[in-house]
Amino acid sequence: MKVLFIYLLVINIAAFAIMGIDKHKAHRHKWRISERNIFIVGLLGGGSGVLLGMRIFHHKTKHLKFTLGIPLVVLTNIVLLWYLLQKLQLNLNSFFGNIY
Repeated sequence: MKVLFIYLLVINIAAFAIMGIDKHKAHRHKWRISERNIFIVGLLGGGSGVLLGMRIFHHKTKHLKFTLGIPLVVLTNIVLLWYLLQKLQLNLNSFFGNIY
């Protein structure tokens, strides 16, 4: 369980950083991170990090693909996490309780 928690923490920190880096590069008219790669990171468990990055950095907030798509990615992440925990016959209390 700790491995899963650490994975989700790392992927979401990376996703948040990707949004910040892409915003920084957009301001400087430099090479950008593709929207496809941002969605891939989100679907790999980093949806919350992408969403938080969108809000904090005010990045991609005018693109319908992101304003609708990323919340759906977050919902997908939640459903998959719930399914995985059910398959492992655990619940969220034991998941968060085992972290400490």
